[in-house]
Amino acid sequence: MAGNTLPFKSNYAVSSKIEPFYKGGKVQISQDEQYIFCTCGPRVNILQIDTGKIIHSIEQDDQEDITSFSLSPDDEILVTASRALLLKQWDWKQEKCTRSWRAIHNVPVASMTFDCTSTLLATGGCDGTIKLWDVVKQYCTHNLKGSSGVVHLVEFHPDISRLQLFSSSVDCGIRIWDLRTSKCICVLESHYSAVTSLAFSPDGQTLISSGRDKICSVWDLKKKAVKRTVPVYEAVEGVVVLPGKSDYSQMGVKGEGLHFVTAGSKGVLRVWDSSSARCVFTQTLPDAPALNTEEADLDPRSLMHLLPMPQSNRLATVTAEHNILIYQMPALTVQQQFVGYNDDILDVKFLGKDDTHIVVATNSSQLKVFELATNSCQILYGHTDTILSIDVFRKGSMFASCAKDKSLRLWKMDLKSGHVHCVAQGSGHSNAVGSVACSRLKKGFLVSGSQDCTIKMWDLPDPLPDVGCEPVLMTARLTERAHDKDVNSVTISPNDKLLASGSQDRTAKLWSLADMSLLGIFRGHSRGVWCVQFSPVDQVLATASADGSIKIWSIQEFSCLRTFEGHDASVLKVIFVSRGTQLVSSGSDGLVKLWTIKTNECVKTFDAHQDKVWALHGSSKDDLMVTGSADSTITLWKECEMKQSKLCFVLHVIHAIINQEDGIQELEKTLLKLRQDQKESVLRFSVVWNTNSRSCLDAQAVLQVLLTHLSPEEILQYQGTRTHLEGLIPYTERHMQRIGRLLQASMFLDYMWQKMRITGGKDRSQVALGSAELTAGDLREIFSRTLKLCQVKSGAGYLPLSRHQVHSWVIVWLQVHRWYESRLSIVPER
Repeated sequence: MAGNTLPFKSNYAVSSKIEPFYKGGKVQISQDEQYIFCTCGPRVNILQIDTGKIIHSIEQDDQEDITSFSLSPDDEILVTASRALLLKQWDWKQEKCTRSWRAIHNVPVASMTFDCTSTLLATGGCDGTIKLWDVVKQYCTHNLKGSSGVVHLVEFHPDISRLQLFSSSVDCGIRIWDLRTSKCICVLESHYSAVTSLAFSPDGQTLISSGRDKICSVWDLKKKAVKRTVPVYEAVEGVVVLPGKSDYSQMGVKGEGLHFVTAGSKGVLRVWDSSSARCVFTQTLPDAPALNTEEADLDPRSLMHLLPMPQSNRLATVTAEHNILIYQMPALTVQQQFVGYNDDILDVKFLGKDDTHIVVATNSSQLKVFELATNSCQILYGHTDTILSIDVFRKGSMFASCAKDKSLRLWKMDLKSGHVHCVAQGSGHSNAVGSVACSRLKKGFLVSGSQDCTIKMWDLPDPLPDVGCEPVLMTARLTERAHDKDVNSVTISPNDKLLASGSQDRTAKLWSLADMSLLGIFRGHSRGVWCVQFSPVDQVLATASADGSIKIWSIQEFSCLRTFEGHDASVLKVIFVSRGTQLVSSGSDGLVKLWTIKTNECVKTFDAHQDKVWALHGSSKDDLMVTGSADSTITLWKECEMKQSKLCFVLHVIHAIINQEDGIQELEKTLLKLRQDQKESVLRFSVVWNTNSRSCLDAQAVLQVLLTHLSPEEILQYQGTRTHLEGLIPYTERHMQRIGRLLQASMFLDYMWQKMRITGGKDRSQVALGSAELTAGDLREIFSRTLKLCQVKSGAGYLPLSRHQVHSWVIVWLQVHRWYESRLSIVPER
C-alpha cells in the first residue's frame, strides 16, 4: 500500500446541498419579477431569481400538503390553502402566519387568485363552489354556486370596474360571474376538454382560452362569442398575450394584430396570429432529439405552465420534469434554468477546469450541468431514455454519458462560457448501457458496459466537431462478451493499459485494453458487484458489492487483500482518496463511509441522505466530494479537520476511569457529579464514540450510566437528544451483532483447550519444542494471554474485541495442536 506520509482524512462537512424545491402544482412570479413562488408538499418555497437560492420557505404547521396558493399583486400578502381546509395568510418575508380561517369549502381548495387591488381573493373548491373573501376586512363576500365538479381555474377581469370573475370546471365551460348580483351571466362553450389557461387582451375586450383539446379560442367579450378557433395540434397548458409595445419581428410578428404564445405537450413555445389563426414562430431547442408527436403527451419536455414577465419582457415556463426556464424575448433565448425536482440521482461527476460545475444524471433522459457557485443549471438534450452513468476525462472539459436508449454520447464544455454541447454519439449495444469509462492519460477512447453482458471500446473522433455542428458518429473498435449477467461498472487504469469490469454475476474481471484479452477473474463476493475502481497509486482494485462489503484485490495475484464490512445493505459506489490510502463508499443504507485501508478502520460515517446513495465522486484536488441519492438531493462535502481534541481528551479520561479497579462504579460516581450541560456534552460525545468499534465500549458504558440514572423527561430536555438517541440505535445494533459473531468464534479457543491434554504429568511435565523446553504451565500461560489479547474487560465480563485477532490466534493454535499431535504424545481426549 502507499505510504502514509500524507495525513489521513478524518472528516467531511456538508458544504452545500441541491435539494428539491418544486414537485408540481402552482407556480407564480412576484409582480417585481424578483421571486418565484412554488409548492413542494406542505411548503411554498420562494426562489430568488437572480441568485437561484431559496430565501424563504413557508411551511404548514400541520404538515398537510398545500393544494393552492396566491400572491397578491402588491407582493405583500400570500394566502395558502391546505388539505386541512384551512386558509392561511402569511407575512412571507418574515415566514410568519398572520391569520388563519376555515375555508368553508367542504373539500380542498383547488384554485385561487387575487384581484388587481389586492383586496378580493377568489377560491375555487373541489365541491364546485367559488367563494370570494375580503382579505382586508376579513369576511366572505360571495358564495357562487353552479359549477359542476372541481373549479380548477378562477381569474378576475383585469378591469376591476367590471366586477367580473371568470371560472372553469370539469364541464369545460368558462363561466362569467357578475359580482354585483352574484350570478353567472354567461357560459362560454367551445372547448371539449379542460380549460387550462385564460389570457386577456390589453384593452380587456378579447379573451383567449386554451385547452387540452388542442385548440385555442379567441372570444369577443362584448358579444360573448367565439371570434376564431385556432387549432394548435397539441394539448395547451398555458397561453400569454404578447404586449403590443415591443418589436417582435424576430418571432415572425408583423403588424399590430393580437398575437399570443402557447406552451404545451410538444415542449416548445409557439407564437400565433389570432386574426389568421396561423403559427408565425416555433421555438427550436438546441441538441433536442426529434419529438415523436404520437407520444408527445408523455414527453418529459412537455410544458405545464407559461408565465408572463412583462417588466423585463421575458417568459417563464415549467416543464413536466419540474424545471423552470426563463426566456428573454423576442429571441426566446434561455436566460436561466432552475431544476425544481431531480427525482433519483443516478450519477454525478465534477466538471470544469477547477471543478466549478457538476454534471448530473437523474431518472431522466436529460443531463443537468450545475454551476456550483450559483446553482444555475444547463439542461442537455440528446438521449431518449434514462441516463445511467457518466464519466469525465482527466482535464475536466469533456465527459461521456450512457443510457437505457442503448447509446452513449460525448459532450464538450466551453471553458470560457460554460456551455456544453454534444460532439459525438455511438450506438451498438443491444440493451441498456449501464456504465461508461473515459481514458485516463489522453482523450483517446471510451469503454462501455451494458446489460447485454458485453463491453465495447470506442475511439474518439479526430478532430472533434465545432460548436453548433451535428454530433459525429462513433463506432466500436472492439466488442467482448464479458460476463454472464449485466455489466454494472467499468473503469480504466491510470496508465490506460487495463480495464476492470464488475457484473451482476458476482465477479469482477481484469482485461488488457490492447486486445481486450482476459487477464483474470476476481471471485469472492456473494452478490453482484456494483462498482470497480483502480487505485491511483497501487496495483490494486477496489470492488463494491450488493453483499454489503468492499474488497481490495491484488491485480497481479487476483487475491483478496482486505475486506471492509460496515454497510447494512448494498455498497453502490467506492472511490479512492488521500492518494490511495483511504476509501469512501456509499450504499443503499443512505450512508457514506470513510475508510483507512491500512487499518481496515471505518474512520467516519456520514448520514445526510434518506435513500440509496447511487452517486459518489471526488474532486481533482481531493478536497471535495459530491454525493447524489434517490432522495433527489445532491450534497457537496468539504474536507475539514475533525474537532477531536476535546473528544479525544474526554474519551481518554473515560477510558482511564473504566480501566481502574471497580471502574464502572467510579465512572458512575464521576458522571453523576457533572452539571446538566456537561452530561449533555458527554451524551453528544458518546454518539460519536459509538460509531467506532474501538471506542464503542466506552460509549456504551457512559450510556448505561446516563440511561440508568436519568429519567426520560430529564434526558429529553437536553438539546438534540431525540436525534442523538436515534443515531445510537443502528450502530448499537451493529455492535451487538458483531459481538455475538465474535463470541461464537472465540468459543472455539475454549473448546480446543479443553480437548487438548499433555501426557506425563500436570504442570511440571515437559515437552520438547525445538531446542527449548516448554512446560504445560507455560503453554497454559501463553494460552491465557492469547485469550486476553482477543478480549476486553467490561462491566459485563469478557467480550471479544477483534474478529481478525480471534481468527489469527485460532490458526496459530491449530498449527500448534497439529505439530504436537504429530511429534509428541499430545492427543485429544476421548
